[in-house]
Amino acid sequence: MMEPKLFIYSAIIGAVMGSDNYMYSAGLFYLPVSTSSLLSSTQLAFTAIFAFIIVRQKFTFYSFNSVVLMTLGSVVLALNTSGDKPPGTTQQQYYLGFFLTLAGAALAGLCMPLIELAYGKSSKPITYSVVMQFQFVLSLFSTLVCMIGMAINNDFKVIPREGRNFGLGERRYYFLIVATAIVWQLLNVGFLGIIYCTSSLFAGIFNTCLLPFSQVAATIAFHEKFTGQKGMPLALCLWGFVTYFIGEYKKTKNPHPIAYDDNAEELKEKLDRLTDSNTTEGKP
Repeated sequence: MMEPKLFIYSAIIGAVMGSDNYMYSAGLFYLPVSTSSLLSSTQLAFTAIFAFIIVRQKFTFYSFNSVVLMTLGSVVLALNTSGDKPPGTTQQQYYLGFFLTLAGAALAGLCMPLIELAYGKSSKPITYSVVMQFQFVLSLFSTLVCMIGMAINNDFKVIPREGRNFGLGERRYYFLIVATAIVWQLLNVGFLGIIYCTSSLFAGIFNTCLLPFSQVAATIAFHEKFTGQKGMPLALCLWGFVTYFIGEYKKTKNPHPIAYDDNAEELKEKLDRLTDSNTTEGKP
């Protein structure tokens, strides 16, 4: 059973993630795709900053180099994304979308270190069952925040119309909604496990590495051209990903020397003498 304080942490983080989803969606409505992708690519930088502040993440040359390379790869990918300014968007709305998308990237970068912090605050061992309960509560509150926003904006009335006008058919429209929800839940469980087994920084790096692979998947699924403009971000992200693993490998290969405590050594000697005396007294 998940302890109460872990429940509170997961509920708060879930509400933050729900707000983050709203900011991304609202920002994309007022921004061209290229600008939105560029702002979203800053998520890894925010994750690194918040991980340093919240969980005292220690950076090595390899981890810092990885963050820089993968952030650059995401920025290059976003700069080469085509998109036009939505028609009828005013300058004020454009700035609003800019702020909402950037704030969404910051919140997404904040959530991962907060999850790592919540794990650290738990007084009980984090097991698979606890991770699943954490994920359930987090997703529940995230969904509630999104549903409240949709209800205020009357978005539920639009869903049937979108289904009827969907190019692949109404049944496939609802199938895609359900399938996407299931896949996202599995992805979130995986990220929670990554944060527990490694760190929030690595979860951010792994998440950023998925961006160029989305372009590869689009090339395969939709027969798009895979140009050098897409290959460069992929190479930078893979380079950064490998750099991070090289740093982790060297860290485990060269363990830090053990620091001995004089008081601990003195206590150990007293316990040894006490054990020897008890053994001598017990002999016939």
